[in-house]
Amino acid sequence: MTQSKHNETKVLQRFIAVYCRHHHESKGDSLCPDCADLQAYALGRLAKCPLDPKPKCKKCPIHCYKPEYQQKIREVMKFSGIHFVKRGRVDWLVKYFLS
Repeated sequence: MTQSKHNETKVLQRFIAVYCRHHHESKGDSLCPDCADLQAYALGRLAKCPLDPKPKCKKCPIHCYKPEYQQKIREVMKFSGIHFVKRGRVDWLVKYFLS
């Protein structure tokens, strides 16, 4: 796995965990079934991505997510991104999105 895909994997897992904890009242590292399904789908799509380095999804010429998953992941990314910014974790976002 390339460094960019490894970073993207960590970001996806962290963002989905934050979203699930705030929307579905999950505890610790456990995810609700819906979020676990979304995470498995997103990580599977990432693993199969033929592009290296992988562009950001909204700039990608290949849209590999099914529409329902695409909408869910947008919601997760928006909520979690705002969550990290509000808590002063811009350093974390910069580290993972720019590395």
